[in-house]
Amino acid sequence: MKYADIIIDISHERLDKTFEYIVPTKLEDQVSEGMQVVIPFGKGDRAITGYVVGLHDKPGFDITKLKPIARVVKDSIAIESQLISLAAFLKRNYGSTMNQALKTVIPIKKKENEKLKKEISLAIPLEQAKIELTELLTKKNHAVGKERLLRELLEVDVLDWELATKKLQVPTANIRVLEKKGIVRIESVRAFRNPHINKSAQAKQITLNQQQEAAAEQIKADIDTGRSKTYLIHGVTGSGKTEVYMDVMEHVINMGKQVIVLIPEIALTYQTVMRFYTRFGDKVSILNSRMSPGERFDQFERAKAGEISIMVGPRSALFTPFANLGLIIIDEEHESSYKSEVVPRYHARETAVYRAKLSGATVILGSATPSLEAYSRATSGEYQLITLENRAKGQDMAKCEIIDLRQELQSGNRSMISRRLMELMADRLEKHQQIMLFLNRRGLMGFVSCRACGHVLKCPHCDVALHLHKDGTMKCHYCGYTTKAAKVCPSCGSKYIGSFRAGTQRLEEIVKQAFPQARVLRMDADTTKGKDGHEEILSAFAAHEADVLIGTQMIVKGHDFANVTLVGIIAADISLNESDYHSGERTFQLLTQAVGRAGRGDEPGVAVIQTYQPENYAVLTAAAQDYSEFYKQEFAYRKLLSYPPCSHILGIQVACDKQADAIAQADILAGIIRQTDPEIVIMGPEDAYLAKLKDVYRRVIYLKADDYDRLVAVKDTIDKFLLEQKQYRNTTTWFDFDPINTL
Repeated sequence: MKYADIIIDISHERLDKTFEYIVPTKLEDQVSEGMQVVIPFGKGDRAITGYVVGLHDKPGFDITKLKPIARVVKDSIAIESQLISLAAFLKRNYGSTMNQALKTVIPIKKKENEKLKKEISLAIPLEQAKIELTELLTKKNHAVGKERLLRELLEVDVLDWELATKKLQVPTANIRVLEKKGIVRIESVRAFRNPHINKSAQAKQITLNQQQEAAAEQIKADIDTGRSKTYLIHGVTGSGKTEVYMDVMEHVINMGKQVIVLIPEIALTYQTVMRFYTRFGDKVSILNSRMSPGERFDQFERAKAGEISIMVGPRSALFTPFANLGLIIIDEEHESSYKSEVVPRYHARETAVYRAKLSGATVILGSATPSLEAYSRATSGEYQLITLENRAKGQDMAKCEIIDLRQELQSGNRSMISRRLMELMADRLEKHQQIMLFLNRRGLMGFVSCRACGHVLKCPHCDVALHLHKDGTMKCHYCGYTTKAAKVCPSCGSKYIGSFRAGTQRLEEIVKQAFPQARVLRMDADTTKGKDGHEEILSAFAAHEADVLIGTQMIVKGHDFANVTLVGIIAADISLNESDYHSGERTFQLLTQAVGRAGRGDEPGVAVIQTYQPENYAVLTAAAQDYSEFYKQEFAYRKLLSYPPCSHILGIQVACDKQADAIAQADILAGIIRQTDPEIVIMGPEDAYLAKLKDVYRRVIYLKADDYDRLVAVKDTIDKFLLEQKQYRNTTTWFDFDPINTL
């Protein structure tokens, strides 16, 4: 006999409250997670609907007190059922409890207070209101406010209170007098909080070029014939992927369906959202992490009520409760931010494909530098590959120069900026053209080390390098531990101790010293802390209020500035030195995206790549903008070492505030894995990349297997063991399938 855990009501406050029911034998083949069912509830066995969120073979309560499910709701297309099925998919494929998965797909756990607004309308027929206005005008010193209000209400059905009292300057007392006489009524109605969008922006008429039109028509033809596919649009930087998206979106919306557009990070929202908003107007809404809980709640409510047709946002926008979803677009699909770093550690790409399957929707992935996972699926036929080989306006790709920093150092140049880049910057400033300088470092913060003995100063709680700040303090950016900057090395007593100054703030100082006349903007995590920080900086640069934009990764992804003719990549190979098998791919993607920012207008562009490893294939192929050659070499490397996408990896992390318990539990789990699947490749247990974080010790085990389901089976076995285990209950264990970052 099977038993089902059922949620009675999907009100956000009650996600944890489930009730157990018996699954009758006749319904066993019909009942699955996410299914809407009718059940007898309460003392009177009132028939109500609920949602199945879990199935199991053992009852959790006395079987004599359990009631059977009455029936399955046929042809139910409630969005709740779809989202619960999605939660079950996350739980099954990524490792989490059902409640953790539910709280991911239904992100707003507690209903925010509704924002109300007051509206004024006539409480009497229109003809009678005209008589009231005429009588008012016959009075010698009549209230002008009453006159204004009645005149306006003869023109409009409903008048906003704020508009009446502020713009029309009607005194509150005048409105209340008319209400008391029964001439007008005042009502409080729900006001949806809308994220700020510049509504003055004008739509540009865009005509698709031949390759864009061919791509859009191919996708639309499949949609019209009911074929739901996943497409990968591989288009060079500036090829106009967004215009293709919008053409297909318009087609889907005209069919009465809805669209989700995922973007990788907040920095992309300004330009990207404006392009969608000028095309589709109030049909578009936004989600982002900087919105208030109330704003986020309202956007989901509007989506559920059918008031909007397009939701644009990061990973979490994938769970927008659209009842008639027709299209999911994932722009810059290669971005690591599409992989969740909290449990359940799902990937938006796979989750989007599954959600599309549930709703019969189409998925479009787009990138100039596709992830190896997506491109390998496209080449194998699992996804359909569409290639845009040229820039939309026919411009040439930027010319690229590689500068060997080892030679710069030998010739006596110890500056962060090479002599060639300095020369090109001077030329562009003279021509009033714009420059972007990309550095994947933050501020003035660098690790503090001793040049005499090599000792690196670390946080005593987290085992990570402390970072030096301008105020003379060293700080840990994980737990917040702060101490005074060291004057001598605590290991050998040497005075040769200091910080590697290679941040955006330092780069800004160098540019201002070299070019005092240049107007410089810096965009990094420190300068974009405000709610509209990204938008303000990008708007200023777009309006040519600055000549040079200096920044971290957020400046090189997705932005389109026509006057930028020079891009300088200051330390191209920093990301090559990560202890992670993705390092080559990440470097290639960053460099290609950065190079692609130059020459998007009428003037040709130049990109300068400064590197200590000019012979590395990731650097060479990025400079040549040659994705095919990069993919060929990187795929061979992954295949040789059995890394994704040629194989699959499961990371298992055990954490505990007692180091001995973390070690013991990890050893026990490794033993269970060997018993469960003796042939599986096991690496570890070992200390995690951050072996100690906030006084919690962490151990990791990595497993490799060609078959993903083999890893899922291991996860299920460990889950079952943890549920029944009596020892080491103080440890925490979680799973990460095909991890993006080193655990």
